[in-house]
Amino acid sequence: MGATQTRSEHQYQNLVEKTGFSPEQIKNLHNRFQQLSENEDTLSREHLKSLPALADNPIRTQIIEAFFDKRNQHGNELGSYEEIGFEEFLMVMSHFRPPNLKTTDEEREAMRKEKVRFLFNMHDTDGDGKITLVEYRKVVEELLSKSGTIGQEAARTIADAAMLEVASTNVPNMAPDDFYEGITFEHFEQILKGLEMESRMHIRFLDVNTTNVYCGK
Repeated sequence: MGATQTRSEHQYQNLVEKTGFSPEQIKNLHNRFQQLSENEDTLSREHLKSLPALADNPIRTQIIEAFFDKRNQHGNELGSYEEIGFEEFLMVMSHFRPPNLKTTDEEREAMRKEKVRFLFNMHDTDGDGKITLVEYRKVVEELLSKSGTIGQEAARTIADAAMLEVASTNVPNMAPDDFYEGITFEHFEQILKGLEMESRMHIRFLDVNTTNVYCGK
């Protein structure tokens, strides 16, 4: 019993160092992981697809895929997992951890950059480092057309116009016949510059008690 408890505490401490969560937060998230995975060791896409809170979300697919995207494991590996264990789940959740009173300016900036990168990865679905018109159009179409107030063609037109605006802003001297390859991460950062997201980027559909998960150390 004592040896098992020591191993568990050591494992939690390792996860604390990797994610910035406290042991209490990790325990709470582990309980939610077990609920989502139906007490299995791994979580699949089917588990998340069954969540009622995601049923009508227009970017449901992108949200689910984000959990299985290897880029969101704080590394440089590309590709996706078929299933994820608790540690991979926790690494994804760490992107939503807000700063606390002890967070330095340097740490706050790093956390913001991680959140922006996470959002960028959601839209850069092929992992080529750019959000292309096709990828951007797909997201805008889903957001607008699924609202029921606008048709798919109208949504596509809006997406094309929005991408053209982004292109003209990011590449001011672009000629009319030039091809805009897509939004790079650096351009994406500029688009979101000034938007306060460090404490507002949450993931509520998991029904996690945010008071327990986001408490400071």
